[in-house]
Amino acid sequence: MHILLIHQAFASVNEAGGTRHYEMASHLAQNNHHVTIITSPVSYMTGGKNEPVNQQVTGEAFSGRLRIIRSYSIPALHKSFFHRLLNFFSFMVSSFLKGLAARQVDLVWGTTPPIFQAVTGWLLARLKRVPYVLEVRDLWPDFAIDVGVLNNRFLISASRWLEKFLYRHADHIIVNSPGFIQHINARTDKPITLIPNGVDTSMFYPPQVEQEIKRRYGLDDKFVVLYAGAHGLANDLTTLLEAAEHISRNPEIKIVLVGDGKEKPALMAHAEAMHMTNVLFMPPVSKQQMHSILAASDACLAILKPIDMFKTTYPNKVFDYMAAAKPVILAIDGVIREVVESAGCGIFAAPGNSQALADAIKTLAADPGNAAQMGKNGRSYVEKHFNRADFSARLEELFTSLVDKK
Repeated sequence: MHILLIHQAFASVNEAGGTRHYEMASHLAQNNHHVTIITSPVSYMTGGKNEPVNQQVTGEAFSGRLRIIRSYSIPALHKSFFHRLLNFFSFMVSSFLKGLAARQVDLVWGTTPPIFQAVTGWLLARLKRVPYVLEVRDLWPDFAIDVGVLNNRFLISASRWLEKFLYRHADHIIVNSPGFIQHINARTDKPITLIPNGVDTSMFYPPQVEQEIKRRYGLDDKFVVLYAGAHGLANDLTTLLEAAEHISRNPEIKIVLVGDGKEKPALMAHAEAMHMTNVLFMPPVSKQQMHSILAASDACLAILKPIDMFKTTYPNKVFDYMAAAKPVILAIDGVIREVVESAGCGIFAAPGNSQALADAIKTLAADPGNAAQMGKNGRSYVEKHFNRADFSARLEELFTSLVDKK
């Protein structure tokens, strides 16, 4: 098969961001399928220019069967909501033109968010007369509306119409969380396959650099609580800073934030203004480097705003934390809470409650032995239930069946 993936936020292992699609595309390429990925030269996390894709990622590793094409998008992703829309629309148009040049395509794989690139995927699939698979990674526009990013009535109506249009015109829908299925079923009768977020546990082998990183950042004698990921409106990191203030009298605890996003400058300014010595901001790192950063932590945090829609999500970072055998402090309710509690790998703190979050952090810091056992529980659980290789094989079977049927 030749699969065409339209994905503006695609990240390979030498870039910052989630690598779900790189890992799945790699599985397809290793099994002699060809995958062409059209993505943006602008990093979805940082807003800066993406790193060049090296030979380890494509070319030599897969004998040319995995091809990554950068397609123009206006480089102002984090400047304002208007500029963000310009960035999305520019990629929608440029990726369509790039996609037209792709030859002998058997299936088009679209993904959302951003939702506009899903339009490109649908149109290319229809022009090429091949199946169109729509992958839903969050429930846009509902997430944007609830967070407050999208509040114009006309844009909300147009976005809801576009969402339903794409659901109804896909040949098949993939979701990465079971929490999305009910929402989509209410809007279309198209078949849905759950291919959850998961993790390649081999990326998180026990490295030997844990103490080196702790020494580098002055964390030798600290209980390190790590947040890794986007610093955006949805991530509610202001609540984390408030929790850090609550535990300021616990000098043995250090909060470390790794990543980037629109809200990071404001968060750093707030921490500086409050003279918060127990908070450390670090730049984003690639997936290849993340295992070392995680190894230097004692517990890891996943947090989102206290919004009902977020109860439907399976955040990637939680599975990475579990694979790294780190206890999870979870300030997200819903389906991901069910995973963490089933695994016995962490502590839940009510979303939006900084005192509850501070208490959860102090509980783990007070009993490092129990924290370590939770980490082991998480590692064992994802190996059995959320192995990326198993999910990649499921994706390959689905794509093969759709192409054969066509």
